[in-house]
Amino acid sequence: MKLVNECCCGCNTKVTDLAKVNKCPVCDNEGISVSKVPVEHLVADDYRMTVEGDGYWICMNEDCSVVYYNTDIGIKFLKDQVSVPIWFKKDANPRYACYCSKVTEEQVIEAVVKNGAKMVKEVNAITGAMKNSNCKEKNPLGVCCHKIIQEAIDKGLAMK
Repeated sequence: MKLVNECCCGCNTKVTDLAKVNKCPVCDNEGISVSKVPVEHLVADDYRMTVEGDGYWICMNEDCSVVYYNTDIGIKFLKDQVSVPIWFKKDANPRYACYCSKVTEEQVIEAVVKNGAKMVKEVNAITGAMKNSNCKEKNPLGVCCHKIIQEAIDKGLAMK
């Protein structure tokens, strides 16, 4: 997954070097580096006190139950230990395209198929996506959801 910095919501998050580093302790796939901020805000209340250290990774394997992990301190958080469904995990429900405004992939696809939207700005106008920007805390990657919305638009366009 290659993320690019195309933030247009005003959240000012930067997709800096999200290079694949460190392997998931369960599936052994490489993860993507994330800051501690989304981890602190998205783990369920019962687990929040166990968030330690600075660097975390997110397991991008759609079949793996691990969401966040830090192998340096031996900690991991599973899907049932975070407060939101992770959009790329196989059984995510709902599958958010914009976490800040709680706009689902289904709503984005509907904006494309039924309303003819083709660009992120058009989808945002129709769905209200990217209006309540707090991506550093609410998006599981801690970055702008522009890329996720674009992927949903592409799915919608493929359905037309």
